[in-house]
Amino acid sequence: MSTDNLAARAGRWSARHRRTAILGWLAFVIAAAVGGGSLGLNTFAWQENGPGESGRADAAVYEAFPQSAGEMVLIQSETGSATDPGFRAAVADVQRRLEAVPHVSGVSGPYDEGRQGLISRDGRSALVNFEIAGDFQLAQERVDPALAAVAAAAAAHPELRIEQFGDASVSKALGEVFERDFRRAETLSLPITLIILVIAFGSLVAAGLPVLLALSAVAGTIGLISIVSQALPVDESISSLVLLIGLAVGVDYSLFYLRREREERAAGRDAEAALEAAAATSGRAVLISGFTVMVAMAGMYFTGSATFSSFATGTILVVAVAMIGSITVLPALLSKLGDRVERGRIPFLGRRRERPGGSRLWGAALDRVLGHPKLAVALATALLLGLSIPALSLKTGVPGTDSLPRDLAVMQTFDRIEAAFPGGPLPAVVAVEADDVTSPAVTAAIAEMEERALATGRMREPVQVSVSPDKSVAQVLVPLTGDGADEQSKQALATLREQILPATIGRVDGVEVNVSGMTAQNEDFNALMAARGPVVFAFVLTMAFLLLLITFRSIVIPIKAILLNLLSVGAAYGVLVLGFQQGHLEGLLGFESTGTITSWLPLFLFVILFGLSMDYHVFILSRIREAHDRGMSTDEAVASGIRSTAGVVTSAAVVMVAVFAIFATLTALEFKQMGVGLAVAILIDATIVRGILLPASMKLLGDWNWYFPKRLRWLPTASPEPELGATRA
Repeated sequence: MSTDNLAARAGRWSARHRRTAILGWLAFVIAAAVGGGSLGLNTFAWQENGPGESGRADAAVYEAFPQSAGEMVLIQSETGSATDPGFRAAVADVQRRLEAVPHVSGVSGPYDEGRQGLISRDGRSALVNFEIAGDFQLAQERVDPALAAVAAAAAAHPELRIEQFGDASVSKALGEVFERDFRRAETLSLPITLIILVIAFGSLVAAGLPVLLALSAVAGTIGLISIVSQALPVDESISSLVLLIGLAVGVDYSLFYLRREREERAAGRDAEAALEAAAATSGRAVLISGFTVMVAMAGMYFTGSATFSSFATGTILVVAVAMIGSITVLPALLSKLGDRVERGRIPFLGRRRERPGGSRLWGAALDRVLGHPKLAVALATALLLGLSIPALSLKTGVPGTDSLPRDLAVMQTFDRIEAAFPGGPLPAVVAVEADDVTSPAVTAAIAEMEERALATGRMREPVQVSVSPDKSVAQVLVPLTGDGADEQSKQALATLREQILPATIGRVDGVEVNVSGMTAQNEDFNALMAARGPVVFAFVLTMAFLLLLITFRSIVIPIKAILLNLLSVGAAYGVLVLGFQQGHLEGLLGFESTGTITSWLPLFLFVILFGLSMDYHVFILSRIREAHDRGMSTDEAVASGIRSTAGVVTSAAVVMVAVFAIFATLTALEFKQMGVGLAVAILIDATIVRGILLPASMKLLGDWNWYFPKRLRWLPTASPEPELGATRA
């Protein structure tokens, strides 16, 4: 048996140096976790990393003003007005209580000079504005005393509605909901994964190994990311993504390896030979798959987004760690355990060994597919194209406040403020930069801008102006009509950016003006995705093609793999449009459609799905190529490869689908969309694509599957193909 490739050499070394391999892995995980934990995760400030004009405005305000969170208190009467003595007394009481709260500053009310815009047009509502000192996280930690002060004022004036809304209060409320959601997802994902693996393997020890490796890879990676983040700050949600991807690929890689080792044992090989065969075959497939996934993830670097770049770093690291663990420490564990890997067998499941010929269910389905390949390709392609058609009408948008849960008191307050002061809670932020923004020329230009903005009818009061301590930046808050994410808000933003500012502030020499705010941030992010998306797609497709070309020494295999993966992604996009954009999943998943798909999701899903689906494709194709290189015809190799991998691919897919589906139950709309998109795509990929389209298309192409032009034979080979004896197919 010739098994001289990198994975085989790593497996042999690991099996012969079990103690070193196991202790080395533990030392790495502990050192990374402890080292990273002591340093902590260094996250970037979103204000310094936004795209386009809104990014420049956010950075100017962030650097010039003391960090704080803007808050407001709504005082509202059902029957009276803001001129009533009792109403005035309540406003004064709110201001007095807030001024006594630590870290609160800038308290201003509707009766202060120049603050008439803080009274609604119907005269029944008023706002009190204030700031909580501190950055994003610190302000959340400091908001409770202010909330308590407002609650006390509300109790003292039961005839009025007195409620608080703002950056810190809403972030705290939503943060608690999302933290609870993620805790539930993490709590459910592990036992579900373990149950599926127990069913697949029939023993607790065998089922526990993939979970153990995946969790240790995730722990080590999170520690590594904390270390890396000291030089390259990352997004605060990176740990959740690392857990999601790490659990998926870590379980997959271990599953492929472990299942092959058990197959070889069942075929009559001794422990050492079985382990070496698994290392040379499944270990090699893991290496190829891992590098392909990492290349796909690297596409996110080309977005120009700091968030996507940090996602790329995190996912590449966790895939690399899981890949290395599966070809080093896993062989050592299997060698050390020997037959004890079968311990903890579940009586009613019996001893789960691979039957010769593979899965009976998939075998029966495969016979039909290979018996009628043209019909199978036609029907499967028609189904996936049919699912993809709705994707042609895909419309992206950043989820606005309408996508947030309305059972939260803070969001009910937002709705009441928005009704009384349209555009007030989420205004456009105009950042004016000059040597001295209090100079007569700049002050006059800001006043003219305000006058013209209100005259359009697309912008409303209260327009609020604040000046940085060094007088280099003025921040002008301009409420826009609409809800911040609809066409009305977009038109108002365009009017502000393209007409009003160039004719006013933009005409003053030495002044730079940029616009941010939720609407502007959404528009600029969408523009960035539209500009960079094609670059990301081209990079991922090109690199995947080259890797598969070199690996399988065929020009047909990579082209077909890319086309099949695109069908899976297209179908997932179509399901997202049907379920979320058109709202057909509203009742099932408990949400209200916004008529759009989250703007970052299509590109994110493409990169993640393209990478993960390559797991299955590379694994299956490796078995088919292995059988073909042993002398089987293409038809025989396809049948053998599909049958022998059907069980493990099904188990891996069920794990992924179950874990991803948990995210569809979370509160945030974007996580629901992500969970459904990932689960649907993996389900389609593991069934229709790998079970029907792949074998049927390979049967139709015959020996053309292995066509490799002579002029390309100078290309390097990824690693030698293993040559195993004929004990197993």
